[in-house]
Amino acid sequence: MFLVKTPVLVCSDAFRVFLQRHCPVVAEPFSPTPWCWGGRLQTLVRVLIKSSPQVDYRNELIRTADGGQISLDWVDNGDSAAYPECYSRPTVLILPGLTGNSRQTYVLHAVSQATRRGYRCVVFNNRGFGGEELLTPVTFCAADTSDLERVVLHVRELFPQAPLLGTGVSLGGMLLLNYLARKGSEAGLVAGLTMSVSWDTLESCASLEQPINRLIFNRHLASNLCQAINRHRKMLETVVDVDHVLKARTIREFDERYTSVMFGYKSCLDYYQEASPNYKLPRTTVPILCLNAADDPFSPKHALPVALAKRLPNVALLVTSHGGHIGYLEGLYPRGEGYMDRLFGQFIQAAFDHPGDLKGACSIKEELLD
Repeated sequence: MFLVKTPVLVCSDAFRVFLQRHCPVVAEPFSPTPWCWGGRLQTLVRVLIKSSPQVDYRNELIRTADGGQISLDWVDNGDSAAYPECYSRPTVLILPGLTGNSRQTYVLHAVSQATRRGYRCVVFNNRGFGGEELLTPVTFCAADTSDLERVVLHVRELFPQAPLLGTGVSLGGMLLLNYLARKGSEAGLVAGLTMSVSWDTLESCASLEQPINRLIFNRHLASNLCQAINRHRKMLETVVDVDHVLKARTIREFDERYTSVMFGYKSCLDYYQEASPNYKLPRTTVPILCLNAADDPFSPKHALPVALAKRLPNVALLVTSHGGHIGYLEGLYPRGEGYMDRLFGQFIQAAFDHPGDLKGACSIKEELLD
């Protein structure tokens, strides 16, 4: 049986007080589904059993400087009673995981949490994964923040008076953290929230190459990536050897044959170093809450940036003993709202409702948080 434990919250005293006051779930014991033993099972069962709330998106395609296009899925929430004025309605920007898009269950639950609180949502689908055609031979990677920069600028131009918060899941969280580190005080976000981030890409790859993880997760993810490349074969074969890429059986092989080549890295190791957000945290200034599970097969516990979170005023690392990768299932039949969903809902409301308190707690001197 699982032991019911309160998550470990690593952050400054001031940030801790803010979270415990306005986001009380951080101090509540997490009791995982008793029959869902271990991080691997939590990870697998979530995919199979989690419900899919009804969400009706409005799609928008925006162009990029290189001639490409990005697919954004909006929920405008025009009937919001809490924020009836469109121009000032708080907006949540959601970044899905490696092969995800706006139809993932964790995205749908996040949208449900946000819209019931009156907020607007926009899901940033990575190039080639939102159902759109590739117009240029470019997709995405965790280290390249140019598309995210384009999206944030676009949203802020549409709604300059509306506060904007970013949340990223798995690779989406890596991308968000790399963006926040790159932009610093010019990020344009009131706060960031990440869930199940792989902090050290090389360590994550090593974990996924363990025999059981390789069999259960690695080959499946590599297959999904290869399917996406094959779907856009005509466009991508001008810059990479698609047939060679399609023979990849692990994420590392895929990154060696495709990602590092596509984005001009000398080696896969160079790409993994650049993609890893752990050492970049000191460059961030926006308040960030990061949720990880100690038994996540994608993000090993020893790679979590505990020491950095202890000394950075704007970063809070919340670590549950169990939960797996984007799992966090609780209750005997965990189809509905789970721990991760409640944390998301409470934190975004705390950030939007108490921006002054958040600014003070994190020692941030940016006008964006006023």
